[in-house]
Amino acid sequence: MSVTDTSRTAVPGRLRLALLLGAFVALGPLTIDMYLPALPQISDELNASESLVQLTLTGTLAGLALGQLFIGPMSDAIGRRKPLFAGALLHLAASLLVLIAPNIEVLGVLRVLQGIGTAAGAVVALAIVRDLYFGRDAANLLSRLMLVMGAAPVLAPTIGGGVLHFTDWRGVFVVLAVYAALLLPLAWKVLPETLPVERRRSARIGATFRTYGGLLRDRVFVGLVLVAGFTMAALFGYVSGASFVYQEQFGLGQQTFGLVFGAGAIWLIVGTQFNPVLLRRWEPRQILSGAAVLGTVAGLVLIAVGATGAGGLVGILIPMWAVLAAAGVMMPNAPAVALSSHGEAAGTAAALLGAVQFGVGAAVSPLVGALGNDALAMTTVVAGGMAVALVVLLVVVRPWTLPDVEEAPVAAAEVDVAATP
Repeated sequence: MSVTDTSRTAVPGRLRLALLLGAFVALGPLTIDMYLPALPQISDELNASESLVQLTLTGTLAGLALGQLFIGPMSDAIGRRKPLFAGALLHLAASLLVLIAPNIEVLGVLRVLQGIGTAAGAVVALAIVRDLYFGRDAANLLSRLMLVMGAAPVLAPTIGGGVLHFTDWRGVFVVLAVYAALLLPLAWKVLPETLPVERRRSARIGATFRTYGGLLRDRVFVGLVLVAGFTMAALFGYVSGASFVYQEQFGLGQQTFGLVFGAGAIWLIVGTQFNPVLLRRWEPRQILSGAAVLGTVAGLVLIAVGATGAGGLVGILIPMWAVLAAAGVMMPNAPAVALSSHGEAAGTAAALLGAVQFGVGAAVSPLVGALGNDALAMTTVVAGGMAVALVVLLVVVRPWTLPDVEEAPVAAAEVDVAATP
């Protein structure tokens, strides 16, 4: 059945919906991670310092953060599908322009534009989940979505390393352009509209600022947004430093780096997919708290290993994988709890959540380079992100004071949700 902005929509079952949304969300991790094996090569070819090359990663994260602040309210006003299409189109154009980028400055600008393009998938996917579900249902679907999203970091450096085996670093962006082109028909024809006209909000600037103001006055929401942001900071501390630490300090080749980096992402996936099992017994707020404690403990071990060099590469990998697994459990639950009471402005709420996540990631990722681009620098940033997330959770959110969420779909009155599990 064709889908229009005013039609009642038969939404795909949860698995198919997770796959569809995951295809768009994966564009972000692919854009961030595929070129990681090429960072030293880019530094050499464009005659740029390692810190400047790492700033192109920061630019992508900044684009993701800022783009979501605009795209989220837009999706509340005009629906979910059109922003997805526009984002994929912008990403495609920026990826093609990278092929003729003459210097690191132009590359940095184009990476910002790529980030803005991927922001549409990041924010609209969360908004669609909140259109349809909340509480445990939302956390379960987000866990499945994270499975698809988690496959991207597993595959991205390996794909990037494979591409570099046959061509130079610009070939990575050809692959990204092809992927964005494949998303365009999904955005326009396949993915259904989940926000009926009667539930849309004003697109005027004043109304948007009032919505953001209301969200920022919600202590629990702001706290959970910060928890998600500092968890993401830990992840991007790892992403920013891994290429230089693994390849230059420990001597791994590009292909081997891709495999080792992908192994870490597998543990992130393990965390996300263990989450639905945990949800059968505990509330999302309880699971979030336990994972934050475990992630912080693993982070402390990680920084000790980074400082002493005990165990070499293996000594770094084991506690790092534990941190990634804990982050995988935290990532679906923080937004599920944060969005549970803001279904009336799901796009705007998801935008603020995503903007802070990637904004904090953008601010933190250069710290690895500033601290020396070695194992101690990377582990310090990773452990610090997890520790701050735990402190914010305990001091600001105070999860033991939150009520249990109800397990029920939200948008059944407006949208026909397929019963396929």
